[in-house]
Amino acid sequence: MIEGITTYGSTELMEYLGEVIDPVFICTIGTTETSLIPGLSGAGATPELTEYTPAADSELMVLGHVECMEEIPQTVVGKAAAPTPAMLTKASLEIADIPFIIADAGCKIKPHIECMRLGSDYGRDIRTGKGVLNPLEIYENARELGAELARRHPMLIIGESIAAGTTTALGVLRALGYDANEKVSGSMPHNPHDMKSKIVDEGLKNAGLNPETDNIDGLQAIGAVGDPTLAAISGFVLGVDGQIPLILAGGTQMAAACAVGDETADLIGLLKQIDDDITLHSVDPKFEESDHDGLKNYLDGFVKEGAGAGGAMFTALARGVPLEKLRKKIEKTCS
Repeated sequence: MIEGITTYGSTELMEYLGEVIDPVFICTIGTTETSLIPGLSGAGATPELTEYTPAADSELMVLGHVECMEEIPQTVVGKAAAPTPAMLTKASLEIADIPFIIADAGCKIKPHIECMRLGSDYGRDIRTGKGVLNPLEIYENARELGAELARRHPMLIIGESIAAGTTTALGVLRALGYDANEKVSGSMPHNPHDMKSKIVDEGLKNAGLNPETDNIDGLQAIGAVGDPTLAAISGFVLGVDGQIPLILAGGTQMAAACAVGDETADLIGLLKQIDDDITLHSVDPKFEESDHDGLKNYLDGFVKEGAGAGGAMFTALARGVPLEKLRKKIEKTCS
């Protein structure tokens, strides 16, 4: 086994990663106005700033600095801020020399960089029952891009950056009939499960959908109580169509994407409901040994995942980067 990686399922992917040349990482960014609900998301210092996080994350990865806002996105914790996981992703991709693409599935705040535009609109508050106004447009564009990437690369790693994404993931999972209440993750140690469930209940009611009686398809679920990144990731997966190996670099949101085509979460339970053949890999970068106080906040349940950080670290480790060297690179990037 590779230091820092825990695997539930097959280990074949790690062996393949050690040999494959030129995998490509794609970070899918988007907005859902659901993130503006106070107390729901920690992916920003204030609810208003959560709408800037996806654009800022992508700017950090490409430019190394932020242009769409004044400060780097962060979760404020006491005296030390927990840095955005995009910094972990950036460090991992750089040290493993992995090329990456930014795909805008639907951002309200646009990043000041060149990126693939998959959708013409951003996500709305899912309490309205109209979370995504253009799910088919996003899905079809992503499916086309996924097929093209599968022709050009031997492996695709898909990450996402969207605030309140675990709530929209809960919405889609619930709409598709999965038992997901109190199983999704969150960006704060205290996961507001009750709030998330009530938000989804309101959205499903206003959409006129009843998972117990209605036959709801994936795009219908995303349109009602999902977000733009879920439409895009589902399109990527269907576009690849099994031609090359895929890593879905994330947690709860990727479980929802699988359904379409932390101690406060039950990711393994969700995945077992969807498909027993899905392999789960987790990474422990040993931040307890870090000198960076902000990174130590990850140990207390802040942030957890985002921008494909876990998948990027996993890929770097599987391709032979020593764990301590990766952690030092992350510390340097965050500093």
